[in-house]
Amino acid sequence: MPRYRNPAPTVDLIIEIEDGRGRTGIVLIKRKNPPFGWALPGGFVDYGESCEDAALREAFEETSLRVKLVDQLHTYSAPGRDPRKHTITTVFIAKAKGIPRGQDDAREAAVFARAALPKPLAFDHELILSDYFKRRRRTSCRPARSATKGTSDGRRKARI
Repeated sequence: MPRYRNPAPTVDLIIEIEDGRGRTGIVLIKRKNPPFGWALPGGFVDYGESCEDAALREAFEETSLRVKLVDQLHTYSAPGRDPRKHTITTVFIAKAKGIPRGQDDAREAAVFARAALPKPLAFDHELILSDYFKRRRRTSCRPARSATKGTSDGRRKARI
């Protein structure tokens, strides 16, 4: 029987947060584990978990923020995007309030204005943020139509 090698599903989040003076910034985490550096919060989707639920879990685990998913930006699948192995990430745009705190596999978490983003970023996160800012220029990121995701056993899943 053949053994298949498949990419691992992951999620990343662009968390928009206001600094209290009406300015919006993006939350980044400083990674505790290789590859080191600043990155968008995110991680692997667990078996039996939706991408939306994984995004909510990863946001809280790495930043201590409870986020509201407002849109899906894009899916990135270039085989070399993660030096550890082939991954496919679904990127969500989220909003949050509060002060991010690095926890789990995030050494720290901080809010950055667009003009002050650290470089280089881990993985393909510079490309992801570039796409995000291009989209923001073209149109305001309207919230996606809210929908309840159901499962076969009738449980309710995360809303977007």
